[in-house]
Amino acid sequence: MASRTAFAEAIRLENHLGEEGSTLAADVLVGMRKPLKELPPKHLYDPLGSELFERICSLPEYYPTRSERAILEGQADRLAALCEAEEVVELGAGSARKSELLLRALERRGRLRSYVPVDISAAAVRTTAQRLHRRFPGLHLHGVVADLERHLPLLPPPQGRRVVLFLGSTIGNLQPSARRAFLAQLAALAGPEGFALIGFDLLKDRATLLAAYDDSGGVTAAFNLNLLRVLNRELAADFNPTRFRHVVRFDEGGGWVEMRLRSQADQAVRFAALGLRVQFARHEELRTEISAKFTRPQVEAELGEGGLRLVAWLTDPRRRFALALAAPG
Repeated sequence: MASRTAFAEAIRLENHLGEEGSTLAADVLVGMRKPLKELPPKHLYDPLGSELFERICSLPEYYPTRSERAILEGQADRLAALCEAEEVVELGAGSARKSELLLRALERRGRLRSYVPVDISAAAVRTTAQRLHRRFPGLHLHGVVADLERHLPLLPPPQGRRVVLFLGSTIGNLQPSARRAFLAQLAALAGPEGFALIGFDLLKDRATLLAAYDDSGGVTAAFNLNLLRVLNRELAADFNPTRFRHVVRFDEGGGWVEMRLRSQADQAVRFAALGLRVQFARHEELRTEISAKFTRPQVEAELGEGGLRLVAWLTDPRRRFALALAAPG
């Protein structure tokens, strides 16, 4: 009882999804009516999808997680010295395993006072907060359950110098215009004296890129196909996942990898909860994710358009991934 009471006193939990719920129904109604059917990748991360993604991160083909962790292991103290943050806000926090390296570095400098994990999964926010409460007993924790597309303006204002973390390569899931708008929101969230630390997957040879999203063991395929089970469960759809196949391609014009689900036959899918019937032609595809790849000049230009300036550019030894530390102005 005492430990539960201590946890309750050390953390504040805030849920912005309680009344609004998921955007899945609205996204289906829009995305399934487009010439190229598509759904945003956030819907891939139900409990099973999140578990599969954790497995993906340890696969030999999937280099981004290892590359980003290598940067943080080697450069966390430098980043802590550059930003001198008292407060860390992490968007899409998940398990916060990588960001813990920066938290430790800020703690060593005597700066760290609070951590705000933000995630669409309430379970992830609570589990991460519980783990960090044990590892950082004096840290104030303010967990926020939120959709990053809708709720960033509702996040708490800075309480001291802040660094906003957006790790992984999630920034690449956004179309260019949406990326610029999101970067402007990061600048506002950081505050005039704050910083943003953003992960960017770098442009590289096509074979390496495609293998990262189509591993030989089929884990990524299972992750992608699980979206159909999410739709069946949440919207009473009647997808047969065996009638779709996971496919990956590189879009030269967009500069991104795409994950898609390809229909293996002419078929109709009914969404009973929406009163919607959707026709798929044989070989027609549903796009489930884009993942843009970047160069440093492109990142600097996009940061500038979002009201941010590059302070530090850190890459792993193989230059596959970069962390950009940026400040408003």
